[in-house]
Amino acid sequence: MPAPRPAPGPVSPEPVSPRPPGGPMPPLLTQSWLDLAFLHWAADPADVAPLLPPGTVPDTFDGATTYVGLVAFRMYRVGVLGLPGIPYLGTFPETNVRLYTVDGHGRRGVVFRSLDASRLVPVLVARAALRLPYMWSRMGFERSGGTVAYTSRRRWPGPRGARSRIVLRPGDAIAGPTPLEHFLTARWALHTSLFGRTAYLPNVHPRWPLHRAELLECDEDLVTAGGLPAPAGAPMSVLYSPGVPVRFGPQRRGG
Repeated sequence: MPAPRPAPGPVSPEPVSPRPPGGPMPPLLTQSWLDLAFLHWAADPADVAPLLPPGTVPDTFDGATTYVGLVAFRMYRVGVLGLPGIPYLGTFPETNVRLYTVDGHGRRGVVFRSLDASRLVPVLVARAALRLPYMWSRMGFERSGGTVAYTSRRRWPGPRGARSRIVLRPGDAIAGPTPLEHFLTARWALHTSLFGRTAYLPNVHPRWPLHRAELLECDEDLVTAGGLPAPAGAPMSVLYSPGVPVRFGPQRRGG
């Protein structure tokens, strides 16, 4: 009688790449992300793991540390199935709290703990169709005197009044981002719980144009509203990007 085959071992995560790993894909969703502020704090994987979809684990940069990101930007002209982007309903400020994941196939991605947006219809559609934790919020974006400011105050579903205010001054373009900067920004998919399973939704876009940035103000409680410990001190990474056009392809089941 043949000996039983050993159980497969853990799969190594795919390499971190500043360019998308796949080729062109049918456009399920198209959009542009503009004027992005990336703020990141180190986090304990033990705090992050219970918040992730089944079949995913915290993605760590050095084998011991993962990160929580607070990312504010302008969503511009969301379109579906290759149709032109929608000017009003598809254009709005957004601020999200995100975590970093790897699934059982070694595919890296992000998991969103919250996505605050100022348009109610896209919030309702994303919550119903993709089970993403979009929140309807009163939001603002302002550019003045070389600075950019992002504000958010939650309306629904809650916790009502959860807020953020981020002000930064973009600086010089980064010719060669560090490995950690690639790790935090070059994310080519999201993982989400969808109808009882973990789904993997890939995206493609040009390589990020990243800039150094000086953080002038950060007053927020979105991270703790997302079930995470309050960040300890100032973010360890602050970056700015003028933005990229983005395309999401068909979902693939993960883990």
